[in-house]
Amino acid sequence: MRNVIIIGSGPAGLTAAIYTSRANLQPLVIAGQSFGGQLMNTTDVENYPGFPEGIMGPEMMQKFIKQAERFGSEMMYKDVTKVELSDDSKKVWVGDEMFEAKAVIIATGAEPKKLGLDSEEKYWGKGVSSCATCDGAFYRDKVVSVVGGGDSAAEEALFLTRFASKVYMIVRKDELRASKIMQDRVMENEKIEVLWNREVKEVLGDENVVTGLKLYDNKNDAEKNIELQGMFLGIGHMPKSEIFQGQITSNDNGYLEVVNGTYSNVDGVFIAGDVNDERYRQAVTASGSGCMAAIDAERWLEAQGN
Repeated sequence: MRNVIIIGSGPAGLTAAIYTSRANLQPLVIAGQSFGGQLMNTTDVENYPGFPEGIMGPEMMQKFIKQAERFGSEMMYKDVTKVELSDDSKKVWVGDEMFEAKAVIIATGAEPKKLGLDSEEKYWGKGVSSCATCDGAFYRDKVVSVVGGGDSAAEEALFLTRFASKVYMIVRKDELRASKIMQDRVMENEKIEVLWNREVKEVLGDENVVTGLKLYDNKNDAEKNIELQGMFLGIGHMPKSEIFQGQITSNDNGYLEVVNGTYSNVDGVFIAGDVNDERYRQAVTASGSGCMAAIDAERWLEAQGN
């Protein structure tokens, strides 16, 4: 029987690990096969306090992991497959292996949304991607597109200008949702062309390579094909909350809800990071909520006489 199991290894989960391990709770962090959260797919992190020159996302997460391990966190790089959280003993399965804990901190984060096109799936990994950091270098001197108009899409588009000869931003409306500084950077970059009021209807290609997109102009009710070699998605995220549905209360979008601070509707289960937060979705806010969840869990355990 463990004191705490932390599910997830982004900024929220690893901050919770640092705090619970420093409280001598010896947490087990089930990090997942794809550990480190969304920052593993991010290039320069410029807005996290303490890094005035910025830091690469994967490097930052490795530092988080080392810090958590330094204080005694146990890391497991496998995926949770099932949970049973209603009893005093919380049960968490990794395949056929079951772990028990008095408290659980859920910090599973979120993942990128897709368009839902058959052609998108057909060319996934063959010119369609949700990670410019992972795949941008493959598009040196090529034409690519980014779908979306928020900060994520703007960041993807700006990063891709390091490699691509041209970047189309495909925006459904006639304005960007991105923050003002990101909008300015997009509009000032000569490699980026924003296509307003456009929607992707089909990804075009030959066998194993993308050759273009069929776009719908929702203002003029017209379709037109454009030639390019890559499409990147920047249209938002979905919480990774499936295995908790029916046990932990969630909203209509699937984000797990908190009752008070980081407390869930189940006694001894706490929630941190983007699996709850559909508003801010920042590394620093995720870390903050991970700290809160750890303190809440520590105080809850103490109140139980543990």
